Amino acid sequence: MPSSYNLPELVKKEIGALVKAGYYSSKSDVVKDALRTFLYSRKRLRLAAAVELYKDGEITLGKAAEIADVGIIEFKERLKELGIARAVRSESAAKMDRALAEIKRTYE
Repeated sequence: MPSSYNLPELVKKEIGALVKAGYYSSKSDVVKDALRTFLYSRKRLRLAAAVELYKDGEITLGKAAEIADVGIIEFKERLKELGIARAVRSESAAKMDRALAEIKRTYE
């Protein structure tokens, strides 16, 4: 999903100066690092991004929890607080059905 963003001229110059000074190998690396730092410092934004990506089916529950920097149980609680139903993927549901059948056979 290629995107382009407009930056103020001074910011562009600062980015170029950081590359020229050898702190980064490219302008793209400066921007990536800046965004990672920004998101790392704002837990609320990481959680919002993780929730949206999860809702759209773009990432798994585990990956969403990782992005949000919380445990899976806490991420599930956040989804519940936000009124977002968790969908069990059909493959996961099939695995659960097989596991339940195996448990029933064991205890019969």
